[in-house]
Amino acid sequence: MTTMPLPLTLRAAGAALALALAGCAHIPPDTSLPAQPDFARVQHAASIKLARDGWPEARWWSNYRDPQLDALIAQALKDSPTLAAAQARTMAARAALGADRAASGLQTGLAAGLNRQRYSGNGLFPEPIGGSYYNDASVQLKAGYDFDWWGKHRAQVAASLGEVNARLADTSQAEQTLAALVAQSYFRLQALWAREANAQARKALLRELVADRQARIAHGLAGIDEQRSAERELATLDQEAASLATQAGREREALRALTAAGADALTSLAPRALPAADAALPQQLGFELLARRPDLQAAHWRVEAALGRVAASRAAYYPDLNLSGALGLDAISLGKLLRTASRTVFLGSAFELPLFDSGRLDAQIDTARAQRNELVADYNQQVIDAVREVATEGVTLQGIERQAAAQAAARSASADLLASASKRYAQGLANQSMLLQAKYALLQNDDAALQLQDATLQTQVALIEALGGGYRAAPLQAASTPTPNQPH
Repeated sequence: MTTMPLPLTLRAAGAALALALAGCAHIPPDTSLPAQPDFARVQHAASIKLARDGWPEARWWSNYRDPQLDALIAQALKDSPTLAAAQARTMAARAALGADRAASGLQTGLAAGLNRQRYSGNGLFPEPIGGSYYNDASVQLKAGYDFDWWGKHRAQVAASLGEVNARLADTSQAEQTLAALVAQSYFRLQALWAREANAQARKALLRELVADRQARIAHGLAGIDEQRSAERELATLDQEAASLATQAGREREALRALTAAGADALTSLAPRALPAADAALPQQLGFELLARRPDLQAAHWRVEAALGRVAASRAAYYPDLNLSGALGLDAISLGKLLRTASRTVFLGSAFELPLFDSGRLDAQIDTARAQRNELVADYNQQVIDAVREVATEGVTLQGIERQAAAQAAARSASADLLASASKRYAQGLANQSMLLQAKYALLQNDDAALQLQDATLQTQVALIEALGGGYRAAPLQAASTPTPNQPH
């Protein structure tokens, strides 16, 4: 059977009718798009200044020059289930993009069938077909083409591509977050180990001080209250040392979990002196922060995906005109299937116009617009929050620097006092108790310095993450949303 194509004049009339009907499509006006904030004015205060000016590097942790830290972060990025899940979500988004791309344009397929059927003796076909069994064999090569006049498929592809780009940025964000958590946990563990060692050194001094006071009491040179005071301080220090050891054990387990290591892992991890590194803060954030933070890039691409979905919902109001055709063979006998007379040709077109479906289409475009508005508002808030995070960490670092300067002055005074006490003790002008107390005061200052150094490192890493951790938006494939070819 052959179906001939429609006459040219009839096809032209159909196209003209489609355009006329499309011009009559009533699409609800879009009046709810959230206003964009003026990001150029969103800046941290000019008074926030740090040691260096600039953005973090991609492998920012290598600036601390600690091979143990480098190895831990490399292991975490390699074995983390969180990153594996993020990568799997990216693969799923890519698969959805492939499905949307495959649904548009030219579609081809091959169909074959073989069946046996008894035709009714009282049906459409007379004898000898009616009342007899026949085999029906067919082979068809089918093709169809969707012209996508109004950009519906292109908008769906743009939405899927935006989601792929968002997933890629999500993976980068997961990597940066994980690296920051590992670094902070590692520095906290090293600080706890250093403070525990400091507490043990202070305990040794207090034991010497207790023994010295016992000797002084035996000679009638001191009262029992001085000994009791030193013993009470020693008991308090025992408690502090035990607490630091417990915290270090907990932090070690947290670090092991972050690196997805086994139960016997981290056994070779050794105490190291806390590093010193200058913090950096750009003089101006502006729009460059949008490309430096992977979470902002992910939010940006989700807005792009939402715009694609709105465009696809808008295009659904307009008519579709598709062409289809098939070439094949069909016969009621398998032996006759390959004969010339068994050939079939089909050419046709399909025209679809939503006439009484406005309620569903209105709800669909309203939903798409509402989702777009939500994502735009979320994106705007994320930008403001990102600048606030940078400013907060910058201010915190400035405050810690001032505390560190005051603490350094206090330690210098303690060191001078110890030097003076040592000199006087050597000359017989001071007793051992005064010397031990001067040493103890210096160790207390060292413990305070360790706490400030740990706070500095924690805040430095938080600032690095707030600045994007060396991320730079890659030139991804554009997900530009097409504008429907609306008739006027």
